[in-house]
Amino acid sequence: MSKIQVSFKLNGKDVDVLVEPRDLLIHVLREQLQSTGSHIGCETSHCGACTVDIDGESIKSCTVLAVQAQGAELITVEGLAQNGELHPLQQAFMDEHGLQCGFCTPGMLVRGYRFLQENPDPSEDEIRYAMAGNLCRCTGYQNIIKSIQKAAVDMKTANATSAE
Repeated sequence: MSKIQVSFKLNGKDVDVLVEPRDLLIHVLREQLQSTGSHIGCETSHCGACTVDIDGESIKSCTVLAVQAQGAELITVEGLAQNGELHPLQQAFMDEHGLQCGFCTPGMLVRGYRFLQENPDPSEDEIRYAMAGNLCRCTGYQNIIKSIQKAAVDMKTANATSAE
């Protein structure tokens, strides 16, 4: 099978990669680009461990072909921290103990990041609904919800401070 060159931005950097037409994005990210933060869980789009942000949408990369990323802007969990500083959501997950084993955490963080871009002042019910496609077997979700709530407040405070 002949390979196809696919070009996109990954966490702000231009990437060119040769893929087979059948290659899944999660495999290309992890195996060819060494971006291993996104995890392979179920490979059926049920768990959300592989969630990445593509052009402003949360996407489960286990069910997307790499060729579909042509020209896109992708953000993985590695792209959330900036200049050595954790993203407020990452910090909130630490502060509120929003993780245990950590396997689902990259997908939770990327989905939570996009959700807070869409809804910067969410209710608990809105958070629960938005995160329903990301499964966790360890935490019972309560601290994940608290983490997202804390991040929303922290981000709002940071935005208000920077606007002054």
